[in-house]
Order: sequence, then C-alpha cells, then structure tokens
Amino acid sequence: QLLNINHPAPLVFCIASGEGWSRRNAEAAQERDVHANSASPVIAAFKVFQQELDTRHDKHERLVKISRDVTIESKRAIFLLHRVTSVPDAERPPILNEAEGKLEGVRQKIGQIAEELRGEDIFQFHRAFTAGIQEYVEAVSFLHYIRHRGLISLEEINARLVFMKAENPDPKDSAEAAPSGAHVLTFQVTPADYLLGVADLTGELMRLCIGSVGNGDIDTPFQLSQFLRQIHDGFSYIGNTGPYEVSKKLHTLRQSLGKVEDACYALRVRGSEIPKHMLADVFCSRTAHLDTEEGVV
Repeated sequence: QLLNINHPAPLVFCIASGEGWSRRNAEAAQERDVHANSASPVIAAFKVFQQELDTRHDKHERLVKISRDVTIESKRAIFLLHRVTSVPDAERPPILNEAEGKLEGVRQKIGQIAEELRGEDIFQFHRAFTAGIQEYVEAVSFLHYIRHRGLISLEEINARLVFMKAENPDPKDSAEAAPSGAHVLTFQVTPADYLLGVADLTGELMRLCIGSVGNGDIDTPFQLSQFLRQIHDGFSYIGNTGPYEVSKKLHTLRQSLGKVEDACYALRVRGSEIPKHMLADVFCSRTAHLDTEEGVV
C-alpha cells in the first residue's frame, strides 16, 4: 500500500521534499552569488553608478525645494508692487524699497541654487528650478518697469546674480588657524527663462492697467499699451525659432494686450462721458464680455 502510486501520501511527501530541496538550493546559490560577486568588477561598477544616481536625485530634490521658495517669495514681491497704484506718489518709494528687499532675499535663494550647481551641468537640472527663475525674472522686471518705465535686459539680471561664498572652515583645524578664502559664484539666467519670464510680465502689466484705471490714472494705460505692443512685436519676430513654451504664452500675451487696448479705447472714446470713479467698472464689464466670447470660441 505504501508503494501504491495512487495513494496521496507519497505524492504529498514528494512535493514537500521537492519544495524544501529547491529552497535550500536557492539559498545556497544566493550565498555563492554574494561571495562570488563581492569582488566582481561589474558589481563594483554598478555600485558606483548607484551612488552617482542617488547623489543626483538628492540634488534634484534640493533644487526643487529651493525653486519653490524662490517662486513664493517672488509672488509676494509682485503682490506688494501692485499696491503702488492705490497709494500717492509720495508713499511709493517705501513700497518699492520693501519689494527690493524681498527680491534681495530671493537672490540669496538663487545663490543656494548656484552653490548646488557648482561643477555641474546646469541643463541636467534645469527643469528642477526653471519655474522659480521665471517667476524671479517676472518680479524683477515688474519692479524695473515701475521705476524706469522700461524692460530690464538679460545682462542686467545676470549682473545681480554674483555671490561671494565663504569656504567652510575645517573643524579639525585649530581656532587660531587662518580662515579659508571666499570664492565667487555666478548664476546665469538662460535666454529661454528670460523670455518666458517677460511673457508672464505682460499679465502683471495688464493688472497694473486695471488698477490704474480704477484709481483715475488715465496716462498709465496708454503707456502700457505702447510697451506691450513692443513686447508683442518682439515675440512675433521669434516665431517658431524660440522655445516651444513661448508659443503657448504668446496667446496669453495677446489677450493681455487686447484687454489693455480695450481699456485705452474706453478711455479715449468715453473717458469724457464717464466719471473717473466709474471707469474701472466699465472696463471690467467689457473685459468680462471679451472673456466670455473667447470661452465660447
């Protein structure tokens, strides 16, 4: 009866014995592989690759966090600058100085990005911090326009992104040892980030136009209209030769220009008929009507 192959007991015993044998062989083979591969040049090379990838991913995450801080502080500076339309001219310098102080803090954050990118290829990590740099370009160009009524150049932006970093002293050295020298770090905003930041600037200028109309300023909208036309012409010359993101933001730029031109039309044609405190309501109603038509199309 024990030798009967139709009896289930021998079959179960054989299966259990086979599983145990396979598991023991697998564990033994794994131990042999570990001891055999510890000195393998292939395994050693891949361990080096693992360390390089881990270091790169950690650096990428740090750059993303710094870029978020740059974006937040730049937006706060932009929100602060929009207050200049609601205060008298005598109270504008303190607001501009406060915004400049916020942007100085943003530049210190960009200095941390430059420190992380020292000795690295900037384009390998460009996607990690490009959003923050574009927001900084938008904020600093907005401040420059309010002060000088013009567009800041890429060279002027890069000239402010030069940092002096002190070398970390060696803790093993004595306290009487001479401090290590400082080194200069520079961060260069790419032309693509500059163009995209200027494209975002047009939206803030459109909001500045609305605020100016609401406060009875009828000169600023015409200045903004001419300035936005020049920016639009410049982007039109770029065409399809620039970054692909430019074509996406060109549509928004045209919308902002159209709203500013509509405000100028309302001021020129109906400005003498409507009181100054009602111009903003008329302009906002026309803007909402244009937005509805664009949504239908």
